[in-house]
Amino acid sequence: MTLADVQAAAETIRGSVRLTPTTPSETLSAITGAHVALKLENLQFTGAFKERGARNFLARLSAADRIRGVVAASAGNHAQGVAHHAHLLGIAATIVMPADTPFTKVTNTAYHGAHVVLEGADYPGAFGGAQRIAAETGATLVPAFDDPLVIAGQGTIGLEILDRIGAGALDAVVVPIGGGGLISGIAVAVKALRPTVRIIGVQAEGYAGMLHALDRAPAPEGGPTIAEGIAVADPGALTRGIVDALVDDIVVVSEQRIEEAIALGAEIEKTILEGAGAAGLAALLEYPALFHDQHTVVVLSGGNIDARMLSSVLLRALARSGRLVRLQIELPDRPGMLALVAEIVGGARANIVDVEHRRDLPGVALKSVRLDLSVETRDRAHADEIVNALVTGGFRVEVV
Repeated sequence: MTLADVQAAAETIRGSVRLTPTTPSETLSAITGAHVALKLENLQFTGAFKERGARNFLARLSAADRIRGVVAASAGNHAQGVAHHAHLLGIAATIVMPADTPFTKVTNTAYHGAHVVLEGADYPGAFGGAQRIAAETGATLVPAFDDPLVIAGQGTIGLEILDRIGAGALDAVVVPIGGGGLISGIAVAVKALRPTVRIIGVQAEGYAGMLHALDRAPAPEGGPTIAEGIAVADPGALTRGIVDALVDDIVVVSEQRIEEAIALGAEIEKTILEGAGAAGLAALLEYPALFHDQHTVVVLSGGNIDARMLSSVLLRALARSGRLVRLQIELPDRPGMLALVAEIVGGARANIVDVEHRRDLPGVALKSVRLDLSVETRDRAHADEIVNALVTGGFRVEVV
């Protein structure tokens, strides 16, 4: 892989893939201590960077290969990227997805014009199905990450970052790592043009597959993760060689930090991020000393997050910051008590968003009731003020 490969890919995909913005963030800079700019790949048409590699790969197929069609295995962004650009190029596409893939992802992939096949209990099972279909039909298998054309396509992000920064200061580029295609392509481009810029990879806790492949960490433990887009236990052979040669460091981030990064993206930048897409920002939150006072571009690789998951993440972020508190209050079972509690909370200029009034709970005295309140506050200090006001009013209060 060379800079010329990435530059050729940039010409191939020009006009077919969005040139996404690289924008500075004053607020995130203040929070993290770095000089932060964001590369917004979540603004691609399909919501993720995967379009770049897919387009470069598909555009290079011969006429005979296009007639035979393509097949890919994916439960997420690769599926949509292949489906969308195969449709634009007039190539029949079959996407094999695990049998339990959420219905919305199946629908979104089919929307882009692909034939969807549900097969296998997980990604390896789906990949096996894709290999079988390719063998039976002669269709070309489109790799998700371990292919020179795919890597070169993803590397066009690096060219765009450098073009946007120009001769300005740039110390580091932070990139999520799953299979390694994205960071490999970016590293090839950036290191060729600005060799002093550090390339920092980010992996999700439990899925440090690249670190393990490079003999720098134990085998991944797996398990549930919000960053399923980078939950890759076995990265590519080509990508691990590039990462070993060109990537300066790889860090691992916790699930909580990824959640915090998603919430910050929505609240501060007004941009929606999936777990994998927020991993780079999570690294700045978890390792501030690594980026302190450094001019750092964070690649936000995708924004395809389920609406219910996003809702849960935002509610949990409100709870962690004290802006949403759950109070358990024991009070006498007589008329007017609920109104009195509401008056105290309202007098403190807080908003009650949820109420549960129970008499039949174990541990609650016969002539008492337990009131569960969800209260929206300005911050943790405001929450403490409300609790103190209730206690002063004679109520026993527990913050859950």
